[in-house]
Amino acid sequence: MRPRLARLGLLLAFGFALTAAPAALAQPAAGPSNDWYLDDHEADGVHGLSVHRAYEALEGRTPARTVVVAVIDGGVDIEHEDFEGQIWTNEDEVPGNGVDDDGNGYVDDVHGWNFIGGADGRNVQYDTLELAREVARLRAEVAAGTADAAAQARLAELEAELATERMEYEGYVAQLAGINPLVQRADALVRAHLGLGEGEPYTTEDLEAIQTTDPDLLQAVDILLYLAANGITAADLADQLESLQGRLDYGLNPDFDPRDIVGDDYDDPEDRFYGNPDVAGPDPSHGTAVAGVIAAVRGNGVGIDGIAPRVLIMPVRTVPDGDERDKDVANAIRYAVDNGADVINMSFGKGYSPQKPWVDEAVRYAEERGVLLVHAAGNDGADIDVEPNFPSRLIEGGPEVTNWIEVGASRWDAALAAGFSNYGRTRVDVFAPGERIYSLAPGDGYGAADGTSLAAPLVSGVAALLLAYYPDLTPADVREIILDSVVRHDAQVPRPGSETGEQVAFGTLSVTGGVVNALSAVEMAEEHVHAGSH
Repeated sequence: MRPRLARLGLLLAFGFALTAAPAALAQPAAGPSNDWYLDDHEADGVHGLSVHRAYEALEGRTPARTVVVAVIDGGVDIEHEDFEGQIWTNEDEVPGNGVDDDGNGYVDDVHGWNFIGGADGRNVQYDTLELAREVARLRAEVAAGTADAAAQARLAELEAELATERMEYEGYVAQLAGINPLVQRADALVRAHLGLGEGEPYTTEDLEAIQTTDPDLLQAVDILLYLAANGITAADLADQLESLQGRLDYGLNPDFDPRDIVGDDYDDPEDRFYGNPDVAGPDPSHGTAVAGVIAAVRGNGVGIDGIAPRVLIMPVRTVPDGDERDKDVANAIRYAVDNGADVINMSFGKGYSPQKPWVDEAVRYAEERGVLLVHAAGNDGADIDVEPNFPSRLIEGGPEVTNWIEVGASRWDAALAAGFSNYGRTRVDVFAPGERIYSLAPGDGYGAADGTSLAAPLVSGVAALLLAYYPDLTPADVREIILDSVVRHDAQVPRPGSETGEQVAFGTLSVTGGVVNALSAVEMAEEHVHAGSH
């Protein structure tokens, strides 16, 4: 998926405010509690998932089974303190012996697999977008004299799109590059005042407690409080700038190609046994946050409570900083299915899918073997009934699959739909909380993030909860229950992606017109089980 441009827009607006009135930034209204997404609208006043109430309804019962959720993502920090006992282990594999003990084709896959690493231990961190790959492919055809008129016309169209994208990102980089030094200076001033070293955390309360007449320090506190009120730190801004520059240097650069690191035959879909067992990779931030809301240990007094009661996370590293490749996605799905996943979470997506049939075959493979697929709808504020978004449940030359849930991102308040979320009356099934979601970060860290990337695993967590307590449910049953038990809303809300605040009925933004609700899903699962027993 593209970098979180909703947060980027906030940072650029912040930069304008900083330039206009550096000592008097208006503080936005405080956000919800860290675990708002587990709360209930009736009891707590926020549009959460009603997870706390779901567990109240299940009080006195114990889960009937352990559920395996595969997280196809950019890597997971499996050593995090809040994942203790929650990581899938391949019991048939002997760690670190360099032998494929279980004969599944993957050497030392003790806790999952990495499809974007090499056998020599190197890893792909950055990769191109499919747009750049298509430009590179068509340029090669033109250079070789094998491109027909249609291919040449297509190349001209994509070259123009690439140029537009690069110009957009160059503008973002230029603006954030102007803001970043001011914020980093503010951060340094506050750290010096508080006696903190680089990387040591400070809180909003620490900032509010600073008493000073130094105008520079006063301005620094004002800047950092403004960011904190929006869930952003100085480090976040620096990371965003690095990500945007990486998009220019790698993602939108047709001359960049890291695939030699992997060493597979990229054009052969039957070449499936490549990669390495490093499931964290160079930057497991995204995947750790995704896995955290599903599986962080419940009730341990540490960090957060994940949604699922008895769950094992199977990390399958597939997503670089750039677009995931169709071949890797297809093989990741197959790996997860073959190794016992009950649910597969896919918090990634893109606008082109040149090897879509390979992914389609893998999706069908999962459907035939009873595995539920949960996919994030994307963060472009776009109508994906119209704008292409891959992967999807639409199978070329066949009916839609029955094991797929497409998830948009919702908010805690009356606006309901997150402004960045993709939507679609026929292509997005449900909405789930996806803004200011507090989860895990690498190195035993914690922090807030937003995006449909967080909304999807919340749904995967609810699916795992249902499968744990109601083991006789099929993936089709779970999908039907989750969709049928949503809390529907007819309210007029700002259309995601609208720059004018255009109002639409929330019910028109998805198939169900509702937000996932764990309590209602549990109640419906209970009815389903009792109905089936008679």
